[in-house]
Amino acid sequence: MMNMKWNTTEKLKNLLFELVSWESETLTEGEQEFSRKLVSKLHELSYFQHHPEHLQVSEVDYDRQVVSALYMQEGIRDTVVLISHFDTVQFDEYGSFKPLATKPEELTNAFLANPNLLNESARKDLQSGDYLFGRGVMDMKMGLSLHMQLLERAIEEEWPINLLLLTVPDEEVNSAGMRQAVKHLAALKEAKDLNIVLFLNSEPSFTQDPDDTSEYIYSGTIGKIMPAALFYGKETHVGEPFKGMTAAFMSAFLTTEMEWSEKFKEEQFGETTPLPVSLQLKDLKDRYSTQTPYRAVSLYNVFLLKRSAEEIMTIFEDVATTAMAKCQERYEEVCARHGAKAVGKIRVIRFEDLQKYALEKLGVQSVNDIINSVIINNSLDDREKSLKIADQLMINCQELAPATVLLFAPPYYPPANSSDDPLVKGAISILLDEAKKYDIPLEQIHYFNGICDLSYCQSNETKEWHSYERNTPVWGKTYDIPFKDIAKIGAPVLNVGPFGKDPHQISERLHKKSGLEEMPELLYKLMQYVMTQREETKFRKI
Repeated sequence: MMNMKWNTTEKLKNLLFELVSWESETLTEGEQEFSRKLVSKLHELSYFQHHPEHLQVSEVDYDRQVVSALYMQEGIRDTVVLISHFDTVQFDEYGSFKPLATKPEELTNAFLANPNLLNESARKDLQSGDYLFGRGVMDMKMGLSLHMQLLERAIEEEWPINLLLLTVPDEEVNSAGMRQAVKHLAALKEAKDLNIVLFLNSEPSFTQDPDDTSEYIYSGTIGKIMPAALFYGKETHVGEPFKGMTAAFMSAFLTTEMEWSEKFKEEQFGETTPLPVSLQLKDLKDRYSTQTPYRAVSLYNVFLLKRSAEEIMTIFEDVATTAMAKCQERYEEVCARHGAKAVGKIRVIRFEDLQKYALEKLGVQSVNDIINSVIINNSLDDREKSLKIADQLMINCQELAPATVLLFAPPYYPPANSSDDPLVKGAISILLDEAKKYDIPLEQIHYFNGICDLSYCQSNETKEWHSYERNTPVWGKTYDIPFKDIAKIGAPVLNVGPFGKDPHQISERLHKKSGLEEMPELLYKLMQYVMTQREETKFRKI
């Protein structure tokens, strides 16, 4: 125990500061370098010097890597996977303090001298001395530090269970890291004959409102999906408005129906999804002219608790059909008053049906050429490419206009939940009891209220996978989800992490006692419970 590197509060704090100092904004060189630095750090443990094959990296994209560190006891299959991410969002908002953003002590002291940079709640916490400020200190390098401490303790004490530390890049944008980690884990599970009994994440506990002082553990994570639409009207000169239909006019009706729509509301365990809102709405004219805008696109955010992609597309199609019927009615009323002839009836078309129509009309090679011409454009992200593909197919199938084409745009986070799992229920009971000893106001929430990588640790969909695949234009080209591998590794999920506030803000901060003193004990008690359950009963498989 004397030679352990991260077993005391002070050593754990130093580890946290070192990890935070390694700048790792998503899609930067720092993110690329972080995995290499972490591998070197983990290699300091004698276990990985003797078992270097258990310390691996898995290539993602853009020279980014997943880091995998397996502590394995001979003859034992039961495995807890420790999930974390090491990327952070950007930190331009720190302004002149940006050089200090990854130096928690120095930044905290700088804020003490300049408290007006913080909101009222953050200033109060700053003055209390209970918090450390800095980018990534809460979200989520404290969680990774805790997992490294757990891994070292398991090695030192020779725990009778396997631990796999799996930390990934790109949680903050497209979860490319976790989607690759799933493939790596499925292969590792088969190669090592592992029985995954729990996915343990340590994302921080999020406040439910500004005055919330409770801390939370989460037995699931909310899902997120992005229905999108291409509005393709009919162009005309502004001096002859009735000879066309603007995409702006069409989009207004769907957005009115989608925004805050109760049809997408879900409730489970007394918890409710936030209602849908628009994420993007724009026409596709790239310069001014007196031609009316006849093409436009929109993105909508929808949260999920249990629904599948197919269920969401069915609801979206129903909402869009209602919206376009209202649009058509309004349009025809105006045309009738002015003695004008309508340009046509608005179709509502799923992307899969548009693509099928285009294949029949143009042939496979022509459609592939259209799609590939978009895919190779590196100036576009996956969302832009998805909408552009639909747009280019419609340009070549204008006889379908006016039309609203429905599709999905990445990323997609399926919901996951283990609230009814016996192991998770027992673990939560232990954690709540232990929290009382430390006077921690700990409560259970059934769905983590921030998007997290646990979405890719359970298989909740079956045939509905195909609905997402067929209606996501970039599927299999620049974006995919390894649904089959998820089915191979699926296991209960649990999130137990430190308390903090204001992720992604200049006031991001970690409660020191929670992260450095209380959480190490809670996680240790949790692992003790899991190990006793391994001895007493067989784990339930999902």
